[in-house]
Formats: sequence, C-alpha cells, structure tokens
Amino acid sequence: MSDRVPTLQKLNATLPKDLDVNNIAHEWFASFIGHLELGSFEALVSDILLPDALWRDILALTWEFRTFDGQQRIQTFLKGQIPSFGMSRLQLTEVLGLQRPYPYIAWVAALFSFETKVGTASGVFRLAPTSNGTWKTHSIFTNLEDLKGFQEKIGTHRNTDVCHVLIIGAGHSGLELAARLRYLNVDALVVDRNARIGDNWRSRYDALCLHWPVWFDHMAYLPFPPTWPKYTPSRKTGTNVIHAQEPANGNDKWEVTIEQSDSSRRTFAVSHLVFATGTGDGSPNIPSIKDVNKFQGEVLHSSQYKTYEAYQGRKVAVVGAGVSAHDICADLAKHGIDVTMIQRGPTFVMNLDKDWNYVGGQLYSEGSPPIDVADRLAALMPQLLLENGMAQRQTRAIVESDKELLDGLRNAGFKVYHGIKDIGFLLLLKDRGGGHYFNVGASDLIIEGKIKLKNDSEISSLCASGLNFEDGSSLSTDVVVFATGAGDLRSPIYSICGRDVGNRCKPIWGLDSEGEIQGCWRDLGVPRLWYMTGQW
Repeated sequence: MSDRVPTLQKLNATLPKDLDVNNIAHEWFASFIGHLELGSFEALVSDILLPDALWRDILALTWEFRTFDGQQRIQTFLKGQIPSFGMSRLQLTEVLGLQRPYPYIAWVAALFSFETKVGTASGVFRLAPTSNGTWKTHSIFTNLEDLKGFQEKIGTHRNTDVCHVLIIGAGHSGLELAARLRYLNVDALVVDRNARIGDNWRSRYDALCLHWPVWFDHMAYLPFPPTWPKYTPSRKTGTNVIHAQEPANGNDKWEVTIEQSDSSRRTFAVSHLVFATGTGDGSPNIPSIKDVNKFQGEVLHSSQYKTYEAYQGRKVAVVGAGVSAHDICADLAKHGIDVTMIQRGPTFVMNLDKDWNYVGGQLYSEGSPPIDVADRLAALMPQLLLENGMAQRQTRAIVESDKELLDGLRNAGFKVYHGIKDIGFLLLLKDRGGGHYFNVGASDLIIEGKIKLKNDSEISSLCASGLNFEDGSSLSTDVVVFATGAGDLRSPIYSICGRDVGNRCKPIWGLDSEGEIQGCWRDLGVPRLWYMTGQW
C-alpha cells in the first residue's frame, strides 16, 4: 500500500496562525478559472494541483463514472473533455472552512457550480498546504446536476401537467429514481412483485432493522422526521414482471409484459428499462455441498427465514458469518433456541453506534451539513484515496475503540480481521457485498456463549442428522440456514430479458480499476437498460 493521504509532514507544510480560508479558496478558484479560460491545462495541473491529485467525475464531463489519478491523467482528461463539454459560468458557491479529520491533516473545502454545453453541474474541491505556503488541490469532484431543457421540477420549475421509463423494483432505490424522474418531467412506471410498497422489507425476517443510522438514510424529497428512530425497523419501510423484449428492427422501445394480481396481463412500450432489484436479491447463493438430499431436516436460505417461532424446540445451524447470519442467530438465541454459527472465514466486526463518528458522523449526524452537501463531500473521497491510507487510519481508530469487543470475540473463538487491505468494511461492502457485521447485539451473544460457534473446519457433506466436516467432526442439527448471500445480481435480467441480453450486460457490483462501482447507475452494456441500487 502506498500512503496517498496528504499529511502535513508529507507535504512539509505548517499551518499559519492567521489562516484566511475564504481568501485561500477564492485565490485558488480564480487561478482555476484563469487556466480553464486560457485552455492551459498543463499549467493548471502543475500550478494548482498536487502531483498525486485525484479528480472524480460523475457524468458532468465524461457521461460516465470516472476517477483520474495524478497530474498526467487529469491533464489528458481535461484536454480531451473540456473542448467537447465546455466548462463555463463557474461560481464559488460556499467555502466550507478548514477541515481536520486528524491532527496531522488539514484541508480547506469549498463548493462551486458551473455549466457545460448540455447541463448544469456542481463541484467540490479540497486544498492542502504546501511547503512554500501555497495551497493546492488534492481532490476534486464534479457532478452533473441537471440537463438543459430537463431541469428538476422543484420550486418554480415544479410540474403542472404521461411512460418513458419502466422501473422493476419498488424498494428504496426504485422509488427514489422514480421520484427523481418525476421532478425531471420524465414519465416513469414502477412495478414490483409484492402487493404493497415496503413488502420487500416486511417479508424479510421480523428482527431486521437498518444498520445505517437515520441521517444516512434520508430519501430524495422525503427526509425522515426528527422523531424517526435512529435505526429503522423493517416494518416501518415496507406485480410480477414476466417478460421484457429488447428494442429491435428499428424500434426504440422495450416491450415489457407484466402480470397483475388477478392474472391479467398488460404490455408497456418504454424507452428505458431500469432494474432496481437490490444488491441482496439476486438468486440465493447456496454453496454446493455433497449429500444435501440425505439430510432429514429442513434446509433454507436466509432470504426464506422469517421468525424464530418456526424453530422452537429445534437445533439450528446457520452457515455464514455476515450480517444476515448474525441477525438470524441473534433472533434465535434471544428466544432460547439452540443455534450454532458456522463461520467459514474471518469477519470484520465493529460497533457502528459507538464508532459512527469514525465512519460518517462528521457528515451524517445531528448538526451535520445538509444532506446534499454531505453527499457531495462523501463523493469527493475517491476510493483510491480511501484504500491507500485514509481508511486504514479509520480502521485503526475503530479497532482501538472496539478492543474489548474484539478481544471478547477472539477469546470465544470467533475469527475477526481488519478487512481487505486493512480498510475495514469498505472494500468488503463495495467489492464483495458482505463479510462484515455492525454489532447490534449478536457479538455479545457469541461472547456469552448463547450463540455457539463452529469454525475449525470446512463443511464436507450433509448426513441424515446434520453436517459433516473435513476434519472428521460432525454437528447434529434439525435445520440448516445458508446465510451465504446472493448470486449474480444479473439473475433478474436473465429471468426477464433472456440470456442473450443478460450475457451482454457488464458485471454488476465490485470495483473497476479506477475504484468505481461496476454496472450500477452507469452504462450496463445494453442500450437503454440500467441497474439502480444503493445502500440503506
């Protein structure tokens, strides 16, 4: 790992006592505008950017999700894109002040706006001090806000007036996209296999609650009220698509057939088709294990688990050690049911409530910036910076804060680690979509022995009475729950659009070489087909 964090020591810089952050931001921005107007991109990157600066762009100057690393790549990006897109009417909109995430780091952050030939956009930059007293950019983020002619229909532009887009999935991602499209005056229809909005949460296990606090979860145009619980229970969140035909023979419309609850069918012709079917709702991922058919008990996937009541008086083995496995084990153990967690690999564990300040508390908490500002500041932190120094510092602070919890888990035999590249849950979440647990009680039950543990050998097969392991040991159980995640997120696309369309889709989830999430919200490889998802 190369440490990309611009510390004061690394920059050989000190902070003057009479720091004028407004003047620093305005001087830098004036120089930025001057270089752009002259088209002097080489001078721009050398004069006002640090050598290892990062520029992240979401659709504003690239029509893509891109991160450009270092002066040379940024210069090439600007030379190639600015003549095509344009960058005009730049205004510094707000100086956010001096930020000190650690005592040895100092940033001046500011927001700006600009226009391109096709839209209006926003930007954020962070400036770090240098040895000669000047301030240079370490990271810039530019983001498309509106397309000209398609301004968001809010305020004075609100809509006073029929479907261009069909969205499959009425979870939070599908609903937020529909709301956004509505206020962009783009007609959209949301369809879902469930009878009611929110049933995708209600149908999960009863003990489910969101593990992200309320400040992180606000929905577009519908923020949660001040009385909303910090961690939302699933009960407070809560049509079947059978075929979609790809546009062909000069037709620019998808033909989507849906079957309604009364078995009647309707077909819609839409310009764009969006799958908002989640990151955990692909086909259940159940590992291939020998002799499953010999087991005389019940086998199910965690997505089929509902409540402890069905398992009273029975022994349960839960295969997996991620969020669902912990939640299900805790639900069973709290009600006196004999449950054993089968841990196949180490898990990153942290107390999210206690450690929220290290993760997102500066942006998402009471008294934090408005949600739109917080989201832009969060997007300003490229993955390449996070996984090369920034997140390792965060993880070390979390591990120190949670020492008692982690020591207790180790003493109980539970395998913990610091995550991929020692950056906690960030890569686990973005690359694997799991492998972590935010402790809301299950870890304490493991330490207390109320959740039993088996992690010293791999499962070799099932037998009539339970599980056999490679070391020759066995575990007697009545029920096996596979909390082993979801399979290919493209499975709903295969099911509805066919294998030809599904095979042409790019991978969904995981990171590309620039640290951007693959397949989501961006070009999927098939024209007019999109995938929308997000954490909640």
